[in-house]
Amino acid sequence: MEESRETLFVELAKLCEKLSETSRRLEKIRIIVEFLKGLRKEEIGPAVLLIVGEIFPEVSSKTLEIGYATISRILETPPQAPLFKKPLTILNVAEYFEKIARASGSRSRENKELVLRSMLERASELETKYIVKNIFGEMQHGVGEGVMLEAIARASGSSLDLVRRALMFSGNLGKVAEVALTSGEEGLRRIGLTLFNPVKPMLAQMVYSVKEVFKYHTNVAFEYKFDGARVQIHKKNGSVRIFSRRLTDVTISIPEIVDEAVNGVSAEEAILDGEVIAVGVNGRPLPFQDLMRRFTKVKNIEEEMKRIPLKLYVFDVIYLNGRQLIDEPYSQRWSMLEEIGRKVSLAPRIVTSSISEAEEFVKKALEEGHEGVVAKALNSPYVPGTRGRMWLKLKAADHLDLVVIGAQWGYGRRTGWLSDYFLAALDEETGSYEIVGKTFKGLTDEEFEEMTSRLLELKIREEENTVWVKPEIVVEVAYSEIQRSPRYKSGFALRFARITRIRSDKAPSEADTLKRVRELYEGQKKRKGFLEQEY
Repeated sequence: MEESRETLFVELAKLCEKLSETSRRLEKIRIIVEFLKGLRKEEIGPAVLLIVGEIFPEVSSKTLEIGYATISRILETPPQAPLFKKPLTILNVAEYFEKIARASGSRSRENKELVLRSMLERASELETKYIVKNIFGEMQHGVGEGVMLEAIARASGSSLDLVRRALMFSGNLGKVAEVALTSGEEGLRRIGLTLFNPVKPMLAQMVYSVKEVFKYHTNVAFEYKFDGARVQIHKKNGSVRIFSRRLTDVTISIPEIVDEAVNGVSAEEAILDGEVIAVGVNGRPLPFQDLMRRFTKVKNIEEEMKRIPLKLYVFDVIYLNGRQLIDEPYSQRWSMLEEIGRKVSLAPRIVTSSISEAEEFVKKALEEGHEGVVAKALNSPYVPGTRGRMWLKLKAADHLDLVVIGAQWGYGRRTGWLSDYFLAALDEETGSYEIVGKTFKGLTDEEFEEMTSRLLELKIREEENTVWVKPEIVVEVAYSEIQRSPRYKSGFALRFARITRIRSDKAPSEADTLKRVRELYEGQKKRKGFLEQEY
C-alpha cells in the first residue's frame, strides 16, 4: 500500500462481511491481522474501534445520540446524488462520527442528522450497512474485545498478556492497537497507571456460601459489600477527580466526597478504590436508585446534598506517590491504605480462616443493611477490569416465582431466540399479571431454545421485537432489590433479576402476587433506610 493512499471504508466493510461468514476464531484473527498490517499509523486506532463497533474508546464520554427513528428517516428519504461522489475512507467515517458527537446546542438534533445524511450520501449499500451497525454497536460478526486483542498481539508480534495489560491501563483499544503495531512491546510497556486517567475496577466472582469461599482460599479478608456506587478517586495534592464504575467523571456531582478525599487522604498522589452509599435519616444505607439520583445531578447540588447525603468507604489503593501498586499483594496495599486513610472510613473488614467467624461477619453486614461481603485472597494483585476468584462476592438474594408474559428476540449470541423475558406478578384484585421486571440472565442455551418454542406456541400478538404470550410459564427469579418504578404499571421493578429455574411444577395461579412484592418492598425499606419523603 502506498503511504499517500488512505484506506477506503469499503475495505473495512468487506472485512466485516468476511468475519461474519466464518465461525472459526483463528480464521477471524488471521483475517484481522492481515487487514491491520495494511493500515497507515493514523488509521489503526479508528479502524480497530469501528471493527468492534465501539466508534469511541471506552474512556471517552462522547456519544452520538442518534436513534432508530433518525436512521429510518434518512434511509427512507431518497439521497441527493452528489455531482462528484468521493469515496469514504476510514478516517472520513471517524471524522463524521466526531462531528456528530460534537454537535450541541438548540439545533444539535438537526445538525447531527445533516452530518449523518452527508456521510450516508457518500456510502455504498455495504458501507451503509456497517455504518448503521456501528451506530447501534451490533456488528454481529463475532469479533469483540477478546478476538481483537489476540489479533493485535499477533499482528504486532507482542505478548497477549502485555496487550491486555495495556488495555487495562488505557481503556482505549484503538490506542493500544496503534502503539502495539508501531512501537511493539517497548511501547506497550510504557502504558501504565496515570493520574486522572481512570482504569476499570477489579471485579469479584459470585459465590453462594462462606464454605465455597474457603474452597478457593484459606486465609481470607472479608469486607462489607456495599449497595452503592463504585468510585475511583484520583488525587494530586489538592486536586481530586472521581470516576464512576463506567469511568465517567462524576466529580461535580459529589463535592462532599471530593472534600473528604482532599482532607482525609494523607498522600500527595494516590488512586483509591472505594464505594459511595446514600444514607437515610436513620443513618442506614438507602436503596441504589436513590444514590443514582445524586450521581446524575449537575445542578442544585447543595440542595441534593442535604436531601440525599453520601458516605464514602475506601477499600484499596492502587497508586501512591508515584508508585504503581497493582502487582503488590492485597495485604500490603491494605497496610498502605491504613497509613494514608486514617481520616476516612475504610470498609469494615476481618481476616479469618474460620467459617463460623466469617458467617457471623456476613450476618452483621446484612443486618446493617448492606448487600453482603467480598472475600479477598490476601495475596491477590489488583487486576483492572478482571473478574476472577481472587475476589469473591457473597450476598443475599431474594427469590420470587413470576410469570413470563412476553419476550424480546435476542441479538448477538442469542440471535434467533426469545431470550429477554418480561416477568409479571399476579394482581389478585384484577386477575391480571403486571410486569415487575425483565431479564435475559440465568438460562442455558438449551433452555433458551426450549423456552423460545414454548413461547411461540403461547403467542397472542407481536409488536416489533416483542412477542406477547399467554401467561403460562412460571420461573423462579433471584434479585438483589425491589425498586419503585414509574416504567411499569405495577409500580415496581426488580434489580439484577436472574432466572434460577423454570418452575414447570407450578401453575400461573401459584405465582407470587403483587401484594407479596409490595410487602417485600416495605420490609426492605425498614432494613435499608429511607428518605424523609418518598418520590
